[in-house]
Amino acid sequence: MTAFKDHFSGHAALYRNHRPRYPDRLFEIIAANAPARTAVWDCGCGNGQASLGLARHFGTVYATDASPQQIAAAEPHPRIAYSVATAEASGLPDASVDAVLVAQALHWFDIEAFYDEVERVARRGALFLAIAYELAQIAPGVDPILQRFRDGILGPWWPAERAHVDNGYRDIPRRFPPVDLPPVEMRVDWPLDRLLAYLGTWSAVQRMKAETGEDPLPALREALRPAWGAPETVRTIRWPLIMLAGRVK
Repeated sequence: MTAFKDHFSGHAALYRNHRPRYPDRLFEIIAANAPARTAVWDCGCGNGQASLGLARHFGTVYATDASPQQIAAAEPHPRIAYSVATAEASGLPDASVDAVLVAQALHWFDIEAFYDEVERVARRGALFLAIAYELAQIAPGVDPILQRFRDGILGPWWPAERAHVDNGYRDIPRRFPPVDLPPVEMRVDWPLDRLLAYLGTWSAVQRMKAETGEDPLPALREALRPAWGAPETVRTIRWPLIMLAGRVK
């Protein structure tokens, strides 16, 4: 089993405060495609961004993350049972959940060992869903600047596993028979500085700052200003979700 790849514990509070929230539609789809709504496992839950949405549809949400700092930053909820555990050894009972969600985390796992754990924890016919979000889509003048920032300036600072997100999870092994789900996207309306706060949660930004002492965000802000307009201008930001869905047998 590979060691836990911890890219977010050092800025758990930033992650909690500045990551976008998943849309209600996502959790409605999960609930509608689960064989029951008794329990769901939110694996790699971070500080509970998806757990809270799942709690509106399932009796119990088992929310696990290998980072104690992320779990400590999570928002409590009476139907959410948070615990510190790896994806490959959750500590959950056998055949205990009707669905498994992995939000923006599957690419960090030991995939085959995690799939073994899913087969142990999930009930027959449970829904498996791994999601990730692509680069934000904002406006024709803004999007190329963000892409150059991600791939050029931050290129050397990304962990290798990040490539799975960039290629839409195409290279991640599948084990469970596929399930067709309708497309989902996240959508928010943010001013420029709110976008920059979100970009500050990227692991590559944090790694670059830690290893060089340089914060790349002020220069990015200046590069975006001509295309964005006044910083307080609110723009719609979209993230289409990558969705890898299957049925556990």
